[in-house]
Amino acid sequence: MRILKSSCALGSLSSLFSRLGLARSPRAAVLAFLCCLLLPVSVMARGTYLTVPEFVSSTFRGSEPPLKTLWLSGELQQRLHKVFGHPYKSLRLRYWQQDAKSAWVLEEIGKELPITLGVVVNGASIEQIRILTYRESRGGEVRHPFFTEQFEGAQLGADDTLDRQIDGITGATLSVRAVTRVAEAALVLAAAVADKDAVQ
Repeated sequence: MRILKSSCALGSLSSLFSRLGLARSPRAAVLAFLCCLLLPVSVMARGTYLTVPEFVSSTFRGSEPPLKTLWLSGELQQRLHKVFGHPYKSLRLRYWQQDAKSAWVLEEIGKELPITLGVVVNGASIEQIRILTYRESRGGEVRHPFFTEQFEGAQLGADDTLDRQIDGITGATLSVRAVTRVAEAALVLAAAVADKDAVQ
């Protein structure tokens, strides 16, 4: 895993070496690789991996629906409070909806900093979950498909928790919990939208 992350940073270093006129030197290439190995994993964990417009465009295949607003009622606030373990910071949320599919951009604290996620709910199930921006120094492995694919098809079970067990990642426990809470919250929100639409 460390080598995988180091190789991701190699391109940036090679670009820097190219600007310095060292790109044609075999020694420079070896030095760049060695520098990658010495870079702390924490530096490589942070970053924006997908912008919100990119997330929405990929979700709806370029046919972006209008942005909608969901006001968080007292009951919905209580459910979110239970899911997150703390009061949710906003009184309303913006989302995108096309038929039974809705897309949500939510944030939750990992250890100290917020993780920005995009969650797609289709009907009553999670279709996709993506890490948009990761700010913590550790635990960035949660952005990889081997972890996020566990959420595909997940639904709400008892007490607004997921109907399945999510495998953790060593060294990323708090980030795993944060992603799981966001997944649960997105399902709660999508259910509230479905109930609202059914009444109208």
